[in-house]
Amino acid sequence: MGSKQLTEMLKGTLEGIVLAVLATRPAYGYEITARLRDQGFIDIVEGTVYAVLVRIEQRGLVDVEKVPSEKGPPRKVYTLNAEGRSVLAEFWRNWEFLAARIDTLEKEG
Repeated sequence: MGSKQLTEMLKGTLEGIVLAVLATRPAYGYEITARLRDQGFIDIVEGTVYAVLVRIEQRGLVDVEKVPSEKGPPRKVYTLNAEGRSVLAEFWRNWEFLAARIDTLEKEG
């Protein structure tokens, strides 16, 4: 499923989606992108995920550790911290609120 509308909807939720991926276990950028693609988010590009990672790192939602890579520079591994878990919990509350209202609108229509 890919469309301009879906892409626009994802923009507003991608930060929460990345936090949700990191809630399962620490990961580096490409690994997060690969996990999202495995979940069916096939149109997500790596650059978009990296932009989200920069934002959540600047907001203090993750801890970052540089881990040596077999080839190239060290990888930045992101771990969700307590602040990130709090923001993720708020994301899920907001998501449930919106989903319930959208579901009601769909049934009324």
